[in-house]
Amino acid sequence: MTLDILLVDDEPSIRLVVGDTLRDAGHRVVLAADGGEALSLVSSRGFDVVVTDIRLPKADGMTIFRRVKQERPQTDVILITAHGAVSDAVEALKEGAFDYLTKPFDPDELALRIGRIADRRRLERDLEEARAVLGARGHATDIVGRSPSMLRLLERIEMIAASDAPVLITGESGTGKELVARALHERSPRRKKAFVAVNCAAFPETLIEAELFGHERGAFTGAVKRRDGRFKAADGGTLLLDEVAEIPLPAQAKLLRVLQQGMVEPLGTNDSVPVDVRVISATHRSLKEWIGEGRFREDLYYRVNVLDISIPPLRERRGDLPLLLEHFLRQHTPAGQPIPRISPRAWAALSEYAFPGNVRELSHAIEHAIVLSRGREIDLDHLPRDIGGSARYAQRDEASIRPLTVAMKEFEREYLVRTLALARNNRTRAADVLGISRKTLWEKLRFHGLSDAETDEA
Repeated sequence: MTLDILLVDDEPSIRLVVGDTLRDAGHRVVLAADGGEALSLVSSRGFDVVVTDIRLPKADGMTIFRRVKQERPQTDVILITAHGAVSDAVEALKEGAFDYLTKPFDPDELALRIGRIADRRRLERDLEEARAVLGARGHATDIVGRSPSMLRLLERIEMIAASDAPVLITGESGTGKELVARALHERSPRRKKAFVAVNCAAFPETLIEAELFGHERGAFTGAVKRRDGRFKAADGGTLLLDEVAEIPLPAQAKLLRVLQQGMVEPLGTNDSVPVDVRVISATHRSLKEWIGEGRFREDLYYRVNVLDISIPPLRERRGDLPLLLEHFLRQHTPAGQPIPRISPRAWAALSEYAFPGNVRELSHAIEHAIVLSRGREIDLDHLPRDIGGSARYAQRDEASIRPLTVAMKEFEREYLVRTLALARNNRTRAADVLGISRKTLWEKLRFHGLSDAETDEA
């Protein structure tokens, strides 16, 4: 993300080096040589970031900072200070400055901190766009997404919702198969009737038939009273058979008859009861593989799979993450409390995580983070260990490896100090040993912040 940056420093060498570093990082940079020029620029145009030395002619950095906060509160300010003026920078942090650096500083370190500002602004922009999309969408459905695959899914739902034909929904665990089934029901002519969902994997083989088709009193041990089944409860509406692959073969045969004839036969009776139900089945299994293994009837497969919908996993719709994040922040934040912000570090961890549990896992992660953050900004430590922990380890490993430019400059500084010591601080002799001119040596010493006092001690 490209930022507009105002760099204020009265030393031409710092303006030159730091300005070039920030431009190389992809930002637009305007230079100011004193506080008066900076104040004029701040009043005439907006900047994303102002980087200013504290000690300046005409107006100091604290004056510039306070003017920026007054006229352009959305602008981030980074202060550059000598060791003796750190207290001013700390005071500015309390007043809302983004950060400060002490001289001598590495331009790449400044670029890194500005990169964090860019990351935060990119996140805020994405979440603001997500907020606008969710606001325009309203609350008609909890299916959230604007990626191409999700737009195709929503179009497919609209296309087949009005039909009474059975639908098979496939997708990995946690992708939202029940949400899709509900969306089909809510868009269908049956929307004013019942939507009944049954998890076929939750019932033992001996009870699944009674649960689906109903039973008479005494039909089996424990049947102390007559009970209508789920088909009867969904009469006129929609029945979702979640995890349909888990239905045992005997019950599959009876389900096939219901789909063929529109009649159910409760256990313990020979009477057939007519039902008018649209059946939607869902599974994370490959039913064709189960047919090959003899675990699912082929004739039933063609009955439940008249129309089909496939839900993409979250890893194939990464562009929907900002929308989903904003949705779950809204959903899980307690009523009456402000929706918490999320730090760029936490967002980076979420963006890089594979989410094997799909949207359900993301929902859990955000709910977990909201509870632990207690209304504060959500950071890495508030995320579940699987997400935040791996990111922390990665950051720790990365922190042990400095950028090459930083390592080279640190080496150069140390080498200059050692060479001056060997030359007994004779700069002419040190320049000869180093193979550079005395002027070049002076410029390098100035760049690295090596004062006469420091090199004298060397």
